[in-house]
Amino acid sequence: MTTPETRLPLLRRPLVRRLGATAAVVTLLGGLAVAGAGHLDAQTNSSETYRQLNLFGAVFERVRANYVEEVSEEKLFEAAINGMLASLDPHSSFLNAKNYRDMQVQTRGEFGGLGIEVTMEGGLVKVVSPIDDTPAARAGLQPGDLVSHLDGEQVLGLTLSEAVEKMRGKVGSEITLTIRRGEAEPFDVKLERAIITIRSVRHRAIGDIGYIRITTFNEQATGGLQDAVAAIKGELGDRLHGYVIDLHNNPGGLLDQAISVSDAFLERGEIVSTRGRGEENSSRANAEPGDVTGGAPLVVLINGGSASASEIVAGALQDHRRAIVLGTQSFGKGSVQTIIPLQGYGAMRLTTARYYTPSGSSIQAKGITPDILVEPAKIEKIAQQRGRREADLRGALTNPDGAAGAPKSGAASPAEDKVDSTVGPDTDKPGEIEDYQLARAIDLLRGIHLYQRRVN
Repeated sequence: MTTPETRLPLLRRPLVRRLGATAAVVTLLGGLAVAGAGHLDAQTNSSETYRQLNLFGAVFERVRANYVEEVSEEKLFEAAINGMLASLDPHSSFLNAKNYRDMQVQTRGEFGGLGIEVTMEGGLVKVVSPIDDTPAARAGLQPGDLVSHLDGEQVLGLTLSEAVEKMRGKVGSEITLTIRRGEAEPFDVKLERAIITIRSVRHRAIGDIGYIRITTFNEQATGGLQDAVAAIKGELGDRLHGYVIDLHNNPGGLLDQAISVSDAFLERGEIVSTRGRGEENSSRANAEPGDVTGGAPLVVLINGGSASASEIVAGALQDHRRAIVLGTQSFGKGSVQTIIPLQGYGAMRLTTARYYTPSGSSIQAKGITPDILVEPAKIEKIAQQRGRREADLRGALTNPDGAAGAPKSGAASPAEDKVDSTVGPDTDKPGEIEDYQLARAIDLLRGIHLYQRRVN
């Protein structure tokens, strides 16, 4: 899963391959545990550390000597490290060299797989969100779905990295996921692996509203946002009434991209702060002058699949009252993962801080509460018979302003303010808006524009 990340230097000492099990672990962990501690505390901590490492060494040797099948030392060490990290929280993990390379490719916007952002919950793989235009999205996977089996093999007992590795494979090959969704019976979904190219930002004009969808916060996000705003301004000009920033099912990404996207809409003030155990893991990011939209009204769309970096952006714009947040409660991932390279061995993903919105609120396990709660729904028109109106009554007075139905003097003309709001999801041609929350966001922006114009 892609998560907000910062950068730390390499660990001071690499893993030692073979010095005997106990000696190798003591060299790695004992040295790090003692470094920088007070003399008395260091002696106490060192003694306890060595005692625990002796226990680990004894178990390691017993497994290597007596387990029913021969297991390589490398596999045992990797499993031990992964178990240690995975026991901390759902987002800390060990990345071997291959997984680390895959992660680096993913943050650049192209990788192979199913197009699904996941985490672990109750020993099962939980879908945070499917990525737009990928096999997972086309198959109808939804945020909150639980994957219990991969090609008939139970997920329970696998680490997140192991499960993700099994979902990856040769492009064109197939895999069957067993899905648990709410109270429904489990069902199978067959997916064909593909090259996943993430176009992080999409945009279009919906009548007089600029629509910008950010699917993930990879390295392309800020540049894509700036290009989208420029293109919409060029297309609509003075007819532009505001922007919808769609963060539906956006699972997050790079912390610096979340900050720069927020900064694009803010003139001043704090964007986000991170607080860890030490100064090196605590920081505060502030906006610099300049709003890419020129102060145009904004509505941000979120739902249960909006996580991590998405919540940073929504929280910053909400707290500064720069945007109206509309939709449903977000995912609630308020922690920062640092990718720490282990030279020659891959990397470790370690939770090093919590992040806080400008108001000082943590959204961990809580999420962003929208300003306007709008549940997903389907729009259905109800046929109505035309009733009698005043103009139908015999002897009704005529309108002194002119023909019936003509707008009064000073009122907005149909051509000026009543732009067709029915636009299909992937085109600018007339059609129904399938996303009920998007339709409400567009109505809200048009209402704001109408009110502002009449007040002024």
